[in-house]
Amino acid sequence: MKKIIAVIALLFVISTSFPCTNLLVGKKASTDGSTLISYAADSYALYGELYHWSAREYSPGEMLKVYEWDSGKYLGEIPQVLRTYNVIGNMNEHQLAIGETTFGGRSELSDSTGIMDYGSLIYITLQRAKNAREAISIMTGLVRDYGYYSSGESFSIADPNEVWVMEMIGKGPGNKGAVWVAVRIPDDCVSAHANQARIQQFPMNDPENCIYSPDVISFARERGYFDGDDADFSFAKAYAPLDFGALRYCEARVWSFFNKVNKDMAQYVTYAQGKTTDPMPLYIKPDRKLSAQDIQEMMRDHYEGTELDWRFDVGAGPFNSPYRWSPLSFEVDSVEYCNERPIATQQTAFSFVAQMRSWLPNEIGGILWFGIDDAAQTVYYPFYCGHTETPHEMTAGNGDLLTFSWTSAFWIHNWVSNMVYTRYSDMSVDMKKVQSKLENQFQTAQTEVEQEAARLHEQSPPQAVQYLTQYTNNLVKEGVAEWKKLGEYLMVKYVDGVIKREENGQFKRNPYGEPASPLRPGYSNEYYRKIVDQTGEKYKVHPIE
Repeated sequence: MKKIIAVIALLFVISTSFPCTNLLVGKKASTDGSTLISYAADSYALYGELYHWSAREYSPGEMLKVYEWDSGKYLGEIPQVLRTYNVIGNMNEHQLAIGETTFGGRSELSDSTGIMDYGSLIYITLQRAKNAREAISIMTGLVRDYGYYSSGESFSIADPNEVWVMEMIGKGPGNKGAVWVAVRIPDDCVSAHANQARIQQFPMNDPENCIYSPDVISFARERGYFDGDDADFSFAKAYAPLDFGALRYCEARVWSFFNKVNKDMAQYVTYAQGKTTDPMPLYIKPDRKLSAQDIQEMMRDHYEGTELDWRFDVGAGPFNSPYRWSPLSFEVDSVEYCNERPIATQQTAFSFVAQMRSWLPNEIGGILWFGIDDAAQTVYYPFYCGHTETPHEMTAGNGDLLTFSWTSAFWIHNWVSNMVYTRYSDMSVDMKKVQSKLENQFQTAQTEVEQEAARLHEQSPPQAVQYLTQYTNNLVKEGVAEWKKLGEYLMVKYVDGVIKREENGQFKRNPYGEPASPLRPGYSNEYYRKIVDQTGEKYKVHPIE
């Protein structure tokens, strides 16, 4: 398990990295009636691997040790339930999926005496709950009984019929439990959250669509965070007041998603830029219905084509990179400036798009489209929710952050990505060809694979699970091998800053069998002009008299 074998000394620094993005889609807002949620686990200290817990039975009185997901720190123990469910990644055998983003909020409300951190809440609940409402009840019950160890958190919780956002924050040292609100996203709407609390006012007499802790408002009054009428209470304003970082680094990612699916959201660009504070809605109706593949592509967003697109200034370098190295802010002449923080980022350990389909047996209906490393440069593989055997390429223990492994999906993808970063405008084209080829193959085969799984399911559900498990594990093995070939290809094609000539998919040779003279494209005219603008005549070629 990651908590035991990961490099415990490496801590998850949420205060400076603004990690994680979730996109959510109701079943009437999707192309096929699926519910969808996505998640990117972004951290420079997190190793990308696929977690798995098998379904098990326990004896009365057995205890479960709880370790903080971020650091591996032992927090305490709680009673184990008699039966747990199979969990692959962030989805269980009942098509329940949970993601998160950390918003932090008021630092004085963290409680170091609590046992339940946000990661443990997710993975323990996935082993115990069958649907979203049951998950909310279990999660809030666990923090009530055992204390909440983490800072403020937004959770995406979805089953085949319902999609919820729940926001939670502790009550400070010596005050066990948490205050929280959970809002159901309407079936015809989409939502998102990205490290900033997003629930503003909420209905207080609609338990079908909103559930909250009894003291969520009274506690805010006691602490001096709110003094108005109950109807005006905003969870986000009380427990996570906005600052520039919350807007530009966090809400901007939500805006980018909303802006792609609803033309009216363009009006909030100044909010995304940190210039205004009138909040966006928690959820909106999209202009079109969205597929799982649409959400995969939106997880790859770098603000392309918007006012926050940063591929064409001097910071993008000569190859129009949509990346900058951390930290997020920098100072020049005592003035602070920022880098953008898009959805797709280099420090992602893993990401997924969870797809839940109510009209199919659970073993076939739930798909965790799972990828390792930067979402923009990953491959999303279809893991069905009954999956019982993690592929070696993604298994915990196959390498770690300090140990390279040529059979690890994390290291193979990072090896390729870190080449692509250096010459993005050219290498990303080659990378996307392989990415599209693999993912298109998965989509083309999906109908036939699921028909065979359905046939086996009629005879024996375990046979269907075994078939789908082996199917996906083979895809991962072949896909990682293909990605390794991509890395070899990029190394040969672009070594030393020149570009090998190609013809019919092969590198060209001269008539004598030697490599053809490579292309030497240098930089773009736009970048050469930037050099001249900065250096004047320093590099001007002068005639010799």
